[in-house]
Amino acid sequence: MKRLITLAVLAAGTPFAAAQAPAKPPALPTKEAAKPAPSGPLATVNGVAIPRQRADMIAQQRIQQGAADSEQLRAMIREELINREIIMQEANRTGFAKRPEVQQELEFVRQSVIVQAYLRDWVRQHPVTDAEVQKEYERAKQQTGTTEYRARHILVASEDEAKKVLAELRGGAKFEDLAAKHSMDEGTRSRGGDLDWNVPATFDKEFANAMVKLEKGTTTSAPVRTRFGFHIIRLDDVRPVNFPPLAQVRPQIEQRLMQLKVENLVREMRAKAKIE
Repeated sequence: MKRLITLAVLAAGTPFAAAQAPAKPPALPTKEAAKPAPSGPLATVNGVAIPRQRADMIAQQRIQQGAADSEQLRAMIREELINREIIMQEANRTGFAKRPEVQQELEFVRQSVIVQAYLRDWVRQHPVTDAEVQKEYERAKQQTGTTEYRARHILVASEDEAKKVLAELRGGAKFEDLAAKHSMDEGTRSRGGDLDWNVPATFDKEFANAMVKLEKGTTTSAPVRTRFGFHIIRLDDVRPVNFPPLAQVRPQIEQRLMQLKVENLVREMRAKAKIE
């Protein structure tokens, strides 16, 4: 099971450079008068004012996407909004904005904005608690268990076919060759049936139950039936699970729990709604 490990490296300056510096008190920073925030509209196009808040909103979006807040960015946003206003005025003048398909798209966008804003506000008022995160972490840890397994399998459509494959194995054929020849699992066939490292909860219950009973290096003596077909399973190796610490997976847990809360909210709203 692959683990993503984040390394934090702290760099500290050496005392050598400080020892070579001339001994004088550091200069005190001078106070500059704070520039007053711009007021009034961002621009006016044919008598129509463009609100400065609109530019601020776009700037925040660009900054969140990785752009640096700068005068150049603000100037580009201003030009973009001016061009949009010019086009908007032309669309209104020609009647284009009143076309049914445009009005329908506008209503859909309006609905999307309101829905997203409502859910953002609801999420702020119903945050995931530390207790909920801890409970989900312990649940996942218990479900994962303490051991993970590396197994191979050969998946076929019928029990008779599976028995024929078992007979070939007993006759000395290599498991990997038979997997490449017979297995219906496109994802593992080219790898000789290798399923890589997994915990039992990853698999169907019937598959997992048969796998965990095997000794390392042994193969199931009879076909194992699941919803996918009939499997012949070989257990190659076992090892302890290296379960990540809570701090490492907290963001993913919080995101998942919040998603579940929103899904429950929508489910409750649907239950109260009259849908025809």
